[in-house]
Parts: sequence; C-alpha cells; structure tokens
Amino acid sequence: MPKMTFIYPDGTEKQVDAPSGVSVLEIAHKNAIPLEGACEGSLACSTCHVIVDEKFYDGLPQAKEDEEDMLDLAFGLTHTSRLGCQIIMHEELDGLRVTLPAATRNMQLA
Repeated sequence: MPKMTFIYPDGTEKQVDAPSGVSVLEIAHKNAIPLEGACEGSLACSTCHVIVDEKFYDGLPQAKEDEEDMLDLAFGLTHTSRLGCQIIMHEELDGLRVTLPAATRNMQLA
C-alpha cells in the first residue's frame, strides 16, 4: 500500500497508509490529521489546502479552474499549493509529502 507523509507547521512529520483511489483529505481525516475540509471535498472552500513537496508536484494532474479559484482564497499560498480533496492517491504517488499550512481561511461558497 502506498504511504504518504503529512508535515505539520512545526516540522513534525506523520507517515500514514495512503490507499489508492482515496483523496489526501480523506486520508488525513482517517488518521486524525488536522486538515479541515469544511466543504467535505465539494470544492467550495480552501480549508484542505496543502503544500505539495516539489518532488511530487509535477506528477499530479494539473489543477482545474475550480480548484485554482479556491486556492486563490487559501492562506499561505505557494507555487506547489493544492487542495487535498483534489489529490487522489495512486501507486505513483507512493511517498507523497505534503505540508499543512500554519492557518486556514474558511470562506465557503454557497
């Protein structure tokens, strides 16, 4: 089974199992990682914002326009920022590393 690592803002790391076909947001929730996901993965907020390790960023599918729009609302946006609800694990992402931002903004679109 693929594994991934969540890196907390203080630098602490937690490696977890990351089953194929499951989003980074769902993996976080199953492992008590504090990644909010206020809209429950419906692409209506930016609270599951993660910063993807450069090594893995180019291996992800390109962000769609809806995700880009939500990322514009994210706190601490970087050039490798993505929404955890939009990253679906698969074997090629084994070892994925994502950093949790220091804060989130909950600006849901209804």
